[in-house]
Amino acid sequence: MALNDLISDVLTRVRNSQKAGHSYVVTPSSNAVKSVLDVMVREGYIKSYEEFELRTGINNLKIDLKYFEGEPVIKELKRVSKPGRRVYTSIKRLSRVFGGLGISVLSTPKGMLSDEEARLQQVGGEVVCTVF
Repeated sequence: MALNDLISDVLTRVRNSQKAGHSYVVTPSSNAVKSVLDVMVREGYIKSYEEFELRTGINNLKIDLKYFEGEPVIKELKRVSKPGRRVYTSIKRLSRVFGGLGISVLSTPKGMLSDEEARLQQVGGEVVCTVF
């Protein structure tokens, strides 16, 4: 199965797995996906992830999902910038997700950052997704 947008696929797998109450989810690996997951680990939305080799040259990620009192930590996970419509923002125009309770994940010249990290470093970029 050919995937055009691996990040959207991973976000959908995480969303569906949390709704089903799974403790982890296995997804295809890429550097962009690992960067997004790094931000989500730093911000406390997932426990961790690890990469393993499925077969020679093909790697997958096992993402450990996070729950609090039986409820998923992630309430909403949305892809903002898509292959057909890229969304870029400056740091001044970057809006807060749910009044600052959620985060935006941005692809910046300094790597993948949360919106708060981007504000501290005064750098804008492509809004990859929002997490609440």
